[in-house]
Amino acid sequence: MDLAENATVTLGDEAYHHLVVVLRRIRGDALTLFNGRGGEYAATIETVGKRKLTARIAQFHDVDRESALPVTLVQAVSKGERMDYTIQKAVELGVSAVQPVLTDHVVVRLDAERWARKREHWQGVAVAAAEQSGRTRVPKVAPVVDLRDWLSAVPADALRLVLSPTAAPAPLERAAGQGVVLLVGPEGGLSEVELKLVDLAGFAGLAFGPRVLRTETAGVVALAVLQAHWGDLGASVTQT
Repeated sequence: MDLAENATVTLGDEAYHHLVVVLRRIRGDALTLFNGRGGEYAATIETVGKRKLTARIAQFHDVDRESALPVTLVQAVSKGERMDYTIQKAVELGVSAVQPVLTDHVVVRLDAERWARKREHWQGVAVAAAEQSGRTRVPKVAPVVDLRDWLSAVPADALRLVLSPTAAPAPLERAAGQGVVLLVGPEGGLSEVELKLVDLAGFAGLAFGPRVLRTETAGVVALAVLQAHWGDLGASVTQT
């Protein structure tokens, strides 16, 4: 959506349902709008009609809540709500982009048209998570690709990490300003062939603790640790 100061915009059906039906907002109530491209706009509800809601935009605020740590989450596709959960929490934790991949042990197999609909749904999950968490930029969910095809296109200057419960503990080292590519396998893990390909592509194994995490949990935990280590989750906590 194109937004501009002093403009009047008509909000979509989802916004109408959330604001009018769920939150019971009325004419004159204040809103905050964003279009996913950075910054946000102060606005006021101007009209509420039958299935129609308009808002009058006031000031633009150049706020930035993006992490200084650029992380691309490369997530093996999981079933149903598990994938939704991973994308939702990854966006809340500041991920820069999400790349769904197909691996040998992925059980979800769809045709091109249904994959396109899946991607559209996942992008909607990312938008909603950005709204909820106050982000003003929406991470892109890329089209689903086979892991083998994706490995040939990994950014050469990125720190490459793959979650592996058998990885030996090792200190994390990252060059200043370097982006991170985090690969998370499916339930059952990556196959032996895939592990060899990932190793040849320069990925370092990463493990967190003695317990094996589910695929929808592993990426979320890893993102939280990386953001605490290098990103914007490192604020001190007062202990009592």
